[in-house]
Amino acid sequence: MIILATAALAAAATASPAVKGAAVPQWQDCGDGLQCAKLSVPVDWARPHGPRIEIDLARMPAQDPQHSRGFLVVNTGAASTVQDVRARPEGVSELTRWFDVVLVEPRGLGDRGSAAAVQCAVAQPDPLRLVLAPGRAGWRAYARDNAAYDRSCRAAAGPAYDGLTSWQVAHDLDALRAELGEPRLRYFGSSYGAVYGQAYMELFPHRVGRMYLEGGPDHTEPDLAQRLTAQARAAERQLFSFRDWCRRHLGCPLDDGDAVKVYDALTRRTPLHAGPGRTVNARHLAAAVHAGLAPGRWPELARAMSEAREGDATKLAAMASEAREGDATKPAAMASEARDREGDAADPAAAGAAAPPATVSGSMLCHDFMPAVPGYRRFLAMETRLREVAPRVGWVSGRYEVARCLGMPRKGAPSWPPHVPPPRHGPTVLVGIGRLDPGARPVGRVPGAVVLSHGDGRDAYLLQGVSRLRATCLRTHVHDYLVTGSLPQEGTECPGELTAGMYP
Repeated sequence: MIILATAALAAAATASPAVKGAAVPQWQDCGDGLQCAKLSVPVDWARPHGPRIEIDLARMPAQDPQHSRGFLVVNTGAASTVQDVRARPEGVSELTRWFDVVLVEPRGLGDRGSAAAVQCAVAQPDPLRLVLAPGRAGWRAYARDNAAYDRSCRAAAGPAYDGLTSWQVAHDLDALRAELGEPRLRYFGSSYGAVYGQAYMELFPHRVGRMYLEGGPDHTEPDLAQRLTAQARAAERQLFSFRDWCRRHLGCPLDDGDAVKVYDALTRRTPLHAGPGRTVNARHLAAAVHAGLAPGRWPELARAMSEAREGDATKLAAMASEAREGDATKPAAMASEARDREGDAADPAAAGAAAPPATVSGSMLCHDFMPAVPGYRRFLAMETRLREVAPRVGWVSGRYEVARCLGMPRKGAPSWPPHVPPPRHGPTVLVGIGRLDPGARPVGRVPGAVVLSHGDGRDAYLLQGVSRLRATCLRTHVHDYLVTGSLPQEGTECPGELTAGMYP
């Protein structure tokens, strides 16, 4: 749960609903059926008359403007929500049946070519380095490079750098709500977008309208060791879920029906051949399969494991360096540019090769949830425990989690220690939790929330839309709630409709 910001910011949350200091958006056509605008807001809402920055907005007009039910503000949790929707509009386009959908970028991020998007000169290092070069020297080198990334973001952002926090974004959301003329914020937040929704609920409980939050990252557990253990166990369970999916689908390349046994056999055979002069060791294998356990990658993972079993681990090796594009909760270096160096992925030094300028999303996450990053020796003790509870692939998640903020300066108190949030008097919100999403479970701790459990992974609503699965259990419940306020009964569970429709 997000703790409230400074006393000044908390006081600002009780200010007039007009939210003085924000400029009315002026919509203009900007391609892909969108209308774009800028929202001018203070760098620091505790100093509303101080320096200002601009926030990128985009609008998807309602299909029937005469019968629009108002504005629905959307953040998909991608590094750029606007670019994300440009690339895959089907994720949210169905919402325009009822609403004018307004896409909002968090401060520091933005649409393609926008001056609002801060470009850091140094890319955040790929956490794969901590897996492939696990010694003290690799740890120190990664920390040094991550600190350089953070410094470059500070230099690029200037005075706005310290304002890159979710509670400042919550104030931006309230400014947008006021300028749209809405008495309450109607909001859809997926992945890191759910964190912004949580921050808004704490700062502005009386202005919360209907909100659907899905797949926010787990930052509610203050004990790092316990958090890493929970994530490792969840990742290990995903491996067995992948095995069960493969067994149920005829044509799965792992025709013996047990992906876990295939993985164990591959581990015993390491190093695996991965092209001319390249091999995959046990650590690289674990990282590759861990990366492939995102449900949308299961068909790809099955093919890669099958080819590795036949003697060619090239595709499996590449999977370790590839991440879902546009994920604001992933370090910036884990982007699609990794595909361009997949041939060098087995080399720890090459894994940290130079990447294009990065966004500030990695620094922003550490502003929100800076953990007390352990020292090298203490982390090795933690990792020993992780290998005991998640010996195949789950233990890898510990290195990815610690890598987020390793080397960055920790200033002041972290934002996530447990506290009792203020009582909320706004409408009950709906929280989606995927049984295949290791990080989403704690979002269900949002006070006053009804939890809708489903059998898919993170971003299930968006991905079901992209896959043109319209009348799914999940999407039907979300639409009923956003349009009419009708909530599912507590304990309602939807099946894994996205994974059920995937075939090898």
